[in-house]
Amino acid sequence: MDWRVFAEQMASLARDLLAQDSLSATLERITASATELVEGCDAAGILILRGRKVQSLAPTDQVVVDSDRLQESLGEGPCFDAARSSTGQRQYRIADFTDEAHRWPAYVPEARRLGLGSMMGILLFTEDEDLGALDFYSRRPGAFTEASETAGWLLASHAAVAFSSARTHAQLQEAIGTRHTIGEAMGILMGSHRLTEDQAFAALRRYSQDHNVKLRDVARRVCERGGLN
Repeated sequence: MDWRVFAEQMASLARDLLAQDSLSATLERITASATELVEGCDAAGILILRGRKVQSLAPTDQVVVDSDRLQESLGEGPCFDAARSSTGQRQYRIADFTDEAHRWPAYVPEARRLGLGSMMGILLFTEDEDLGALDFYSRRPGAFTEASETAGWLLASHAAVAFSSARTHAQLQEAIGTRHTIGEAMGILMGSHRLTEDQAFAALRRYSQDHNVKLRDVARRVCERGGLN
C-alpha cells in the first residue's frame, strides 16, 4: 500500500465530496470510492438501522442489498452489529466467511450462497451521532488485510463528516422550501378569505391537525388548489 498515493487520493476525494450537489450524490460517491480506494473491495454500501429495520443506501451492487435484507430477516450479521452502535463494535473485519459460522450461524451460510468470501465494515460516526455502517464486500476469502482496514477507516472518517454535512444541508434546504411554501399558502388564504397572517397560519394548522396531514403538505395543497377545499 502506497500511503502517499492514498493520501493524495483522499485529499482529492474530500474536495469531490464537498462538490456534490445532493445527499444521494454524496453517498453514491462515498460507496464508489470504497471500491476504488480500498484494496480487495468488490462492492460497498451504507447500512442504516432503525430498530430492526434495515435501509441500504447507495449500494454499488445488488449483493449489498441482498446481504442487508438477509441480515434484517435473520436479525443477525456483521453489518447489523456494526450499525447497532450501542452493543456493536465500531469496526470489524471478516477475513474468511468459512471461519465465522459460530458468530452468525444463520447468516454466514446464506452469505456464502450469495458469493461473499470476506467482509469489512466501519461505523460512520461524528462527535454528535452515529450515522450507520460503511460496509465493504469481497467475493474472495482473505481479500481484506490490515492495510485495507486502515484505508477503510480513513475513508469512513471522511465519509462520516461528508454524510453529516450533506444531510444537514439537505434538511436546511427542505426547511427553507417548506417555509416558503407555507408563506405562499398563507398569502393565498389571506387574499381569498381576508384573513390576518395569524388567522391564515391558524387555519393551516387546524386543517393539519383535523386531517392528520403534515403542515407542509397542507400548504402545498393550498398552493396547488388555491384553497383548503
